[in-house]
Amino acid sequence: MADTRARSKRHDESQVGPRLRATRKAHGMTIAQLAEETGLSNGFISLLERNEVAASVATLIRLCDALDVSIGSLFEQRDGAGLVRREDRPPANFGGYGVRDTLLTWAGQRQLEVIESRVDPSGHSGEGMHSFEADSEMIYVIAGALDVEIEEQFFHLRRGDALTLNPRAPHRWQNPSRTREADILWIITPAGL
Repeated sequence: MADTRARSKRHDESQVGPRLRATRKAHGMTIAQLAEETGLSNGFISLLERNEVAASVATLIRLCDALDVSIGSLFEQRDGAGLVRREDRPPANFGGYGVRDTLLTWAGQRQLEVIESRVDPSGHSGEGMHSFEADSEMIYVIAGALDVEIEEQFFHLRRGDALTLNPRAPHRWQNPSRTREADILWIITPAGL
């Protein structure tokens, strides 16, 4: 719990929690109803809505499925054009542990979503496999390494490697290094993770 709270504090600017709360309320659901629907605890959902804990990718997908929304809807910006300047990149929390995400594509973009992640040593997507509705996902390693497991296949990616996969196939990932961060690009079509 301390690890997830520390990670969450680095993402104070993230709007995932408040947007999750607003979405839940817009659907007329109580925390207890959402907890029952997802199998998560009331306390966890309450902490997540206040940005006090992080969630795995699989957990965010489960919550959004129960609310019948895309994960991308939790990150949409209300203003702006298609330009995202380096200094204006919005922090995001697409799930996982030991991960700092920024959205590189304008949130209004519907055909393509590009996320840059800095994955701490041993950072990972969560214990279980996850999948989501999209046509294609590409993982590109800018620096460091990333281990990716897709169903029963295993890939060890190093700097410069790119892996294209079907995001509907159950998968998970982890930075195998105990000492080095990894910089990763996630490219998803269409947008809406």
